[in-house]
Amino acid sequence: QVQLVESGGGLVQAGGSLTLSCATSGRSFSRYAMAWFRQAPAKKREFVAAMRWDGSSTYYADSVKGRFTISRDNAKNTVYLRMNSLKPEDAAVYYCAGGPMDPFDGSVSYTTATKFRYWGQGTQVTVSS
Repeated sequence: QVQLVESGGGLVQAGGSLTLSCATSGRSFSRYAMAWFRQAPAKKREFVAAMRWDGSSTYYADSVKGRFTISRDNAKNTVYLRMNSLKPEDAAVYYCAGGPMDPFDGSVSYTTATKFRYWGQGTQVTVSS
């Protein structure tokens, strides 16, 4: 059983930074694609960032490009989301997701929630204006 546990959420002022962490269990982490999604109240869950299992490619939503950075430490079975220049509209519950991807899956797959097999419980990010 693979478990994903997010941490690092909290309250931050607009313009500030946070780093989210997602610790995973299981021996297959290094072979998993990993991603972050978020969901604000009364809104659908949306893609934020993703990374291929080998780190060869990263993908970002346009709304966070240039401000957020996804990274992974396979030795620690952990994926991170560094969030800079936070805006009130970034406030949401942030979810870590992971799982195997077909080697031929293109970028669209990495932005699609249903392509990820494992999910964390989420961590709240609040941005004050």
